[in-house]
Amino acid sequence: MTGSKVDDQMELISHFYPKIYSQLAQQEETVKPRRRRKKNKVEGRNNTSEVVMRKRKLLSEEQVNLLEQSFGDQHKLETERKAKLASELGLDPHQVAVWFQNKRARWKNKKLEEEYSKLKTQHEDTITEKYRLETEVLKMKEQLCEAEKKIERLLLEHKSDISSNNSPTSSIFSMEQPHFNLGEFGIEGQLMDDNMFFVADYQSNYVTLWDN
Repeated sequence: MTGSKVDDQMELISHFYPKIYSQLAQQEETVKPRRRRKKNKVEGRNNTSEVVMRKRKLLSEEQVNLLEQSFGDQHKLETERKAKLASELGLDPHQVAVWFQNKRARWKNKKLEEEYSKLKTQHEDTITEKYRLETEVLKMKEQLCEAEKKIERLLLEHKSDISSNNSPTSSIFSMEQPHFNLGEFGIEGQLMDDNMFFVADYQSNYVTLWDN
């Protein structure tokens, strides 16, 4: 129904049935305050819960210190220990459990940050050591190359000395030995050792080895 129709009906009822109209009017008046009372109750509950939450969140310094000490002794919170702590601190067991959960989460995050920082430092040290070793390897390669060149140069010098010291077999008698010359007789010779000497007779074109 629209508002105008309802008003017309209420006017007719009030004209022909005044008692019924008065009852309906009273019912409407009683319904409206009830709705307001419900709202007030809801608001009161919300205010009460907010006050309780504030009381739960606010911890004294002594309570925090005792909770920190208990957490340092044991990170896990068992039921009996939770009830004991709540009784000693004058707190709700649920509040103690929530505090431990938050503390464990912060503690784990801190441990992860410390572990990450440690691994990062180790990684940086490893990279630095890697660069140092690579530089050392390059220096050693250069030293090895220089040593190989030096060895090759020494080998060439040694071969050159050997080739210069060796003479042909045909010039064996050109080595410095005691020499004598009997040119007037057409004879020339060399003393080979203590017992033998070499004589060349150019007139007869033959060579004689004499044994002393």
